[in-house]
Amino acid sequence: MTTPAPRPLICVSANAMEATHRRHLVHATGERNIHSLLRMVDCIPVLLPPVGAALDVAELVSRMDGFVLTGGRANVEPHHYDGPAFPDDEIIDPGRDALVLPLVRACIAARVPVFGICRGIQEINVALGGSLHYRIHQLSGKNDHRRPQREDVETEEIFRLNHLVKLTAGGLFQSLTGHDEMMVNSLHGQGVDRLGEGLVVEATSPDGVVEGLRYNDDTQFIVGVQWHAEWQPEKHALSSALYTAFGKAARARAQHRVTGTAAV
Repeated sequence: MTTPAPRPLICVSANAMEATHRRHLVHATGERNIHSLLRMVDCIPVLLPPVGAALDVAELVSRMDGFVLTGGRANVEPHHYDGPAFPDDEIIDPGRDALVLPLVRACIAARVPVFGICRGIQEINVALGGSLHYRIHQLSGKNDHRRPQREDVETEEIFRLNHLVKLTAGGLFQSLTGHDEMMVNSLHGQGVDRLGEGLVVEATSPDGVVEGLRYNDDTQFIVGVQWHAEWQPEKHALSSALYTAFGKAARARAQHRVTGTAAV
C-alpha cells in the first residue's frame, strides 16, 4: 500500500512594516495570502519572517516543501541589480531582500517549488541576475499598472480584472488553461526589465510588460506572476491552475522529504 503524501509545509513570505499605533516593526502578510493557499492547496502554511542572514537559507529550504513569495508595499532595493538609487522616501524591506534573494537560488538548487506573486516575481527575476523598471508608468509607451490612486477606492475595485495578458504559445501557462490570453488584475509600480538567467517569459501585457515567467526546467515549479493571483483564485482559471500545479509539486516534495520516495 502506498503511503499517503504528508501535507506539505509551505513558507509564506512576510513583510516588515510599522505597527499602526505602537511605532514598532511587525512581521506580517495579508490574510488573503494564507487563506487562498489553504483553500487551494492542502498544506500547513508557515510565515517566513524577513530577517535576512539571521536564518540559514540552506537549512530552511531543506525543511520546507514550497515557498510562496507574496506582494508587499516595499520594492526590491536597486543595489541588488545595479539600478539607480531610490528616492529617500521609498519604502524598503532590506531584511526581506537579504533573505528571499538567496532563498530563491537555494530553492532552485534543492528543487523546492516557488510561487512568486507581484513582488515575488520581481524577487525571482533579481535573484537570477535580472533587473527591474522602477516605475513602469513613467516609461514611454507603457501603461499605468498601479492600483487606483484614489483614497476612497473599494477593495473589489482594487483587485478588479484590469487588462489582458497574452500567454506564450506552447508555454506552461497556456498548457494549464488551454487559453491564449487571460484578464488579470494590476497593482504594481515596478516590473521586470532585463530577464534573469534561466527564466522564460510565460505572459505579457499589451504594452509589453512581463506578467508571468518560469524557470526553464520542466521538472521544477519555479513560477512568478505579476498580478495578485491570491485574490479569489477559484474564480480565475489561470491563477487556480497555478495554485493546483504548485500544490502538486509541493506534495511531491513533501513525500520525498519525509519518506525518501517519489509521490504517485
